[in-house]
Amino acid sequence: MGRLFIVTLEGKIYSCKHCRTHLALCEDVVSKSFHCRHGKAYLFSKVVNVTVGVKEERLMMTGFHTVADIFCVGCGSIVGWKYETAHEKSQKYKEGKSVLERFKVSGPDGSNYWAEAHVGGSDADDT
Repeated sequence: MGRLFIVTLEGKIYSCKHCRTHLALCEDVVSKSFHCRHGKAYLFSKVVNVTVGVKEERLMMTGFHTVADIFCVGCGSIVGWKYETAHEKSQKYKEGKSVLERFKVSGPDGSNYWAEAHVGGSDADDT
């Protein structure tokens, strides 16, 4: 394994709730209207300090998408997913963007989001 380089962000940041590694800036939030099995999730135009897992097809609330889970490089925790391909024309804006699950990250003010009770949730978006 090579040497690990961590990008340090300046400004209002979202970070891994486990190890505090910086993941994204507030200004890179595209939408706060996404949902996952743990509650809220945010779509970002850019994230840092993540590794991308294996691509797979998933049926989301808005149709089929090719996605890959993303993991914090600091501790290896899964923090969300990245949209590789959207199969519906209306969903193409998501391609190349990443979703961070609020339950798994700390907010810009250091706050943690607590999961809401969901019956039968899924890693799906709701835009």
